[in-house]
Amino acid sequence: MSDNKIKLAIAGVGNCASALVQGLHYYREKQDIESSGLMHLDLAGYKPWDIEVVAAWDIDKRKVGKDVADAIFEKPNCTTVFYKNVPKTGAIVRKGPVLDGYAKHMDEYPEDIRFVVSDAPEDDLDTVVNVLKESGADVLINYVPVGAEKAARFYAEACLKAGVSFVNCMPTFIVSDEEWAKKFEDAGIPVVGDDIKSQVGATITHRVLTQLLLDRGVKLDRTYQLNVGGNTDFLNMLERARLKTKKISKTEAVTSLLGYDIGWGNAHIGPSDFVPWLKDKKVAFIRLEGRLFGDVPMNIELRLDVEDSPNSAGSAIDAIRCAKIARDRGIAGPLYSISAYTMKHPPIQYPDWKAKEMVEEFIKGERER
Repeated sequence: MSDNKIKLAIAGVGNCASALVQGLHYYREKQDIESSGLMHLDLAGYKPWDIEVVAAWDIDKRKVGKDVADAIFEKPNCTTVFYKNVPKTGAIVRKGPVLDGYAKHMDEYPEDIRFVVSDAPEDDLDTVVNVLKESGADVLINYVPVGAEKAARFYAEACLKAGVSFVNCMPTFIVSDEEWAKKFEDAGIPVVGDDIKSQVGATITHRVLTQLLLDRGVKLDRTYQLNVGGNTDFLNMLERARLKTKKISKTEAVTSLLGYDIGWGNAHIGPSDFVPWLKDKKVAFIRLEGRLFGDVPMNIELRLDVEDSPNSAGSAIDAIRCAKIARDRGIAGPLYSISAYTMKHPPIQYPDWKAKEMVEEFIKGERER
């Protein structure tokens, strides 16, 4: 191994970043092989606490100019605080370009639950590239808001220019886009994406139930997944125009398993509404309707209730560590195995059991990517 540390940059210091950074120190303190929440405590020699935050960008005035250790607890962040005493990182949150990262309808809501854009000067592309290089960042994790297509591509471009791996946790199609994927491969940079799939979230649960019906010979006719939550992500997604890629990502994550066209309108999957008092809690309502032997109808109804951001952090830590392993091994381009395991819209969709098997092979060095 070339380096026992993973230097991480963060674009978007919101709830997901808060859960991720808290987790790095939570597991450092616990250091228990039986710890819950991780695929592996030790992943090819890298522990969660080997990840060090070295740079960060956001647009909110309550975060810009503060150490990441403080910024992760600033409003409008509202996720569970499971590790309070995060030590100073030395990484000060910089003002990133706003671009399309701010939905104007948020101005109608109280400041405590929405972004308040900083009036500090924005970093341009050259500045972001220089910061990535000077910080020695290995990986940048993208947490800009859903629908921030220009902002997501801005940070992807910065990674290309800086030689930094890109882990795309948002539903802007970059790693799963052939043109972007080739750019990273040609540049010799491993990347993971797109759109983080939580540890036990609505998407993976919906996929498992769909696979169960298929494995038992049930024909799936109709299904929906309705999600509500109270964090800034759900507030942002009230602007329906920002949801196009999110709905595609979540829908294809489920329907890609079927092997047949379920028909227009028979799969309705995606964010549904914003309920402020839920804060970072997400509630998913899932229904599957199918036909048993003799075309006799059956259905499954399920309600899933989770804290949204910690639910994604375990997947993010695995994606970050696999990106660094690939860098150590000189592998370039999309990492198909960990992308299929941790992302809703990977370059290639695989059944979840197969994706897990592929990741284990990748970790052992038995699979290139």
